[in-house]
Amino acid sequence: MSASTETTETVSTSTTDAVAADAAATVARLNATFATGRTKPPAWRKAQLRALRRLLVEQEDAFAAALHADLGKNATEAYTTEIGFTINEIDHTLRHLDRWLRPRRVPVPLGLRPARARKVREPLGTVLVISPWNYPLQLALAPLVGAIAAGNSVVVKPSELAPATSAALAHWLPRALDPQAVAVIEGGVPETTALLEQRFDHVFYTGNGTVGRIVMAAAARHLTPVTLELGGKSPAVVEPGTDLATAARRIVWGKFMNAGQTCVAPDYVLAIGEAATAIEPHLTTAIREMYGTDPAQSADYGRIVNERHYDRLTALLSDGRIVTGGDLDRADRYLAPTVLADVDPDAPVMREEIFGPILPIVPVPDLDAAIAFITARDKPLALYAFTASLATKRRLTTETSSGALSFGAPNAHLAIPGLPFGGVGESGIGGYHGEHSIDTFSHTKSVLDKPLLADPLRLAYPPFTTRKSRLLRRFL
Repeated sequence: MSASTETTETVSTSTTDAVAADAAATVARLNATFATGRTKPPAWRKAQLRALRRLLVEQEDAFAAALHADLGKNATEAYTTEIGFTINEIDHTLRHLDRWLRPRRVPVPLGLRPARARKVREPLGTVLVISPWNYPLQLALAPLVGAIAAGNSVVVKPSELAPATSAALAHWLPRALDPQAVAVIEGGVPETTALLEQRFDHVFYTGNGTVGRIVMAAAARHLTPVTLELGGKSPAVVEPGTDLATAARRIVWGKFMNAGQTCVAPDYVLAIGEAATAIEPHLTTAIREMYGTDPAQSADYGRIVNERHYDRLTALLSDGRIVTGGDLDRADRYLAPTVLADVDPDAPVMREEIFGPILPIVPVPDLDAAIAFITARDKPLALYAFTASLATKRRLTTETSSGALSFGAPNAHLAIPGLPFGGVGESGIGGYHGEHSIDTFSHTKSVLDKPLLADPLRLAYPPFTTRKSRLLRRFL
């Protein structure tokens, strides 16, 4: 080997060792903090949540600027979908945390009385949150809210594909929160790999299924439980007879916010019968109403995160007839809001989650065909339907499976903290938001308290007699 090659390999090994050492030291520090009991008192949890809320309010402009730098997000969209969204999650958690943490009594069977039984939630320990680039603030902080509220120490690993937001989180979180209990580790694959080598008490990952499998395999080595928030092709079923103008506006809003880079965005329109052609002009009109005749000039329309994703998306434009959109600018990472019609169900645009501003329309003859189309594919993260029929709503509820089902409004179910957010099958494992976050980041411990003064359990002790057997069958 040449001297230059040897030097390169030495530096590479040295860097890898340093990354691994940093990950190990960070996790050890947080484990030590958790072991002291510091994170367990409700007062500590609430203080951390209030500090996080103050940070979001006081540094709103800084976070909005980071989101604009990474994704071209309008400040209002940044607030409603990321900053304000997280503030609402914090407020909801603070309002209800005492009740959520209260031990819950459960009845004791007659044969075990006298006794008291209850369920007690306890924190898991040290949690790893790996967040994605598309909503890089919300999807780092919303799980953090739940993990802190449940009493854990937390490592946050932001996405390197949203570098401005990652840097903002790394700068501000240690200044606002307890640095002995909450840490941010920036970086890419080496840093994530090093973290996954550590033993955590829970790993929470948001992203794609390919990496989700890697995360799950790494966690399995330590028998660490995981939450996987993945994606999938979320259909929007549109039936004839519904208000197509309103349906189109809501689909356009849900699809093209964040330039289509939303895991729960309607991935395609599954249009029944005549709705397939009838909705086309309404979608075109809705796009023009929201983003103008030239969305490239709209301050409200974002950009593709990087050139790799841009190239992937533009390769899909030939998979159908362009109804509207299709304009491109690689230097600006701009892809116009685009609607495709006459799309073959087997085309590449229908074989993968689009995760961008391309909306295919897939025609089907009737509701039976729509349900068959959905159930023949992986279970989606969300299923949306626009219909005036109660019978259709009943059938979609009982005959399909998805992470969520929403009639008349895409994406909006995320804003209801009482609803769990999560997928099923290929679209994810587990859920969170509100009290469901406490469930995710806690262990529900069974506690039984049976006094020793009376011992009716003697009935269950050997040797067994006919009388004992009869009584056991009656009372246990």
